[in-house]
Amino acid sequence: MKLAGKVAVVTGGASGIGAALSRRFAAEGARAVVVADFNGDGAAAVAREIGAVALAARVDVRDESQVAQLVNENIERFGPIDLFCSNAGIAIGGGEEASNEDWQRIWEVNLMAHVYAARAALPSMLARGGGYLLNTASAAGLLTQADSAPYSVTKHAAVSFAEWLAITYGDRGIRVSCLCPQGVRTPMLMREGTRSSVGGFLQDGSISPEELADAVIAGLAEERFLILPHPEVAEYFRRKATDYDRWLRGMRKFRSR
Repeated sequence: MKLAGKVAVVTGGASGIGAALSRRFAAEGARAVVVADFNGDGAAAVAREIGAVALAARVDVRDESQVAQLVNENIERFGPIDLFCSNAGIAIGGGEEASNEDWQRIWEVNLMAHVYAARAALPSMLARGGGYLLNTASAAGLLTQADSAPYSVTKHAAVSFAEWLAITYGDRGIRVSCLCPQGVRTPMLMREGTRSSVGGFLQDGSISPEELADAVIAGLAEERFLILPHPEVAEYFRRKATDYDRWLRGMRKFRSR
């Protein structure tokens, strides 16, 4: 997909990855970019910075009715949505002891928001025989997040759901990409990186949101399922698949350090 002349919706667009993607989609010539976020003021600031092609929307992606309203209102306003970028995500630390409330909240944002986006966007895309879903997951969804079970589990689920969408709808004109970055210098990483050795490791190898946007544009142009802004993640993933037990031993050593 080339973005020129297209209509794109980006959730989690007020900062970090979502803001960088919104700016880049506009720079690539998108006809309209809808910057959606729970932080409505932040979304509005990004839209003002982008200019006339951008529109801001305050949306809680945990609420399916709000996601559906986002899609329907912008179809009425701009016509068919060409690209829905389901990008909103949160991080919560801990393991099995994390509270049920935390597990539920991260599940709703990191997985169910993708489900709600697909339910809302797919009918019109399927009716016209084309459309693109770009779902942000994480390298943690292919590998793991050693210091956070909730994050790791929900990002694995996000990758799995994107796979299912690609298999189910690929022959009906729907393209699906799953964005799986490692460390990106967003407010979330820079905050979390000060709290753990894992976060520090991710900071050390991090890229800017603008560099990530470059990788996304290239991935969309090639219509690749996995978009890996950190090429080394592909090698880590290969090693995991080749010898799972060895990979687990290595991850235990990494975590102990």
